[in-house]
Amino acid sequence: MGRKVNPIGMRLKITRDWDARWFAEGERYVELLQEDRMIREFVKKETERAGVSRIEIERQPNVVVITIHTVRPGLIIGRKGETVKKLRQALQGRTGGKSVRVEVSEIEKPDLDATLVAENISGQLERRIGHSRAMKRAMTQAMRQGAEGIRIEVSGRLGGGDMSRREMMSEGRVPRNTLRAGIDYGTAEADTTFGRIGVKVWVYTGDVLEEESRSDVYVS
Repeated sequence: MGRKVNPIGMRLKITRDWDARWFAEGERYVELLQEDRMIREFVKKETERAGVSRIEIERQPNVVVITIHTVRPGLIIGRKGETVKKLRQALQGRTGGKSVRVEVSEIEKPDLDATLVAENISGQLERRIGHSRAMKRAMTQAMRQGAEGIRIEVSGRLGGGDMSRREMMSEGRVPRNTLRAGIDYGTAEADTTFGRIGVKVWVYTGDVLEEESRSDVYVS
């Protein structure tokens, strides 16, 4: 078998920053790591319909800053900020009373977000739409939004076949071995009647030469 390197992990501190920014040692590191996982699973579950792509966690002394990147920020913020306030209070209770700050950032082009594209394809597979049709539609929409290249892989019992197989489609250019290439990578799984089908997506949006400024975020 070949050795596979995560496209995001390979580009950390070059074109991509960590999704969790804090430092700890020993047992404290284990506790915070488990707390991070709990926060991500809870937020993902509570904001299931909001199209959440990334959840960034930054820790300061007794303060946890959570940034949610979503397609529909209105669903998370709620009317007059009521929904995000309830989410913040729930997170404070689950983190042992730590001060929690929730920021909501809007994803302007969801068709260029690899995680959202993968989840969209997996959703179509669960609705029994053909995998070739779902992949072609996702590639067309991404290229229309300005992507320079996209690669999609699906694997499993495609079309209800007796044997598992893998299929790949690509359009444009996806330089996976170039570190300065701005490649977004995302995965998803579709639970179908024939078994679980995995989806991998690479989206190339051009080379990253300068650090891009952060977009406006809603702070709670």
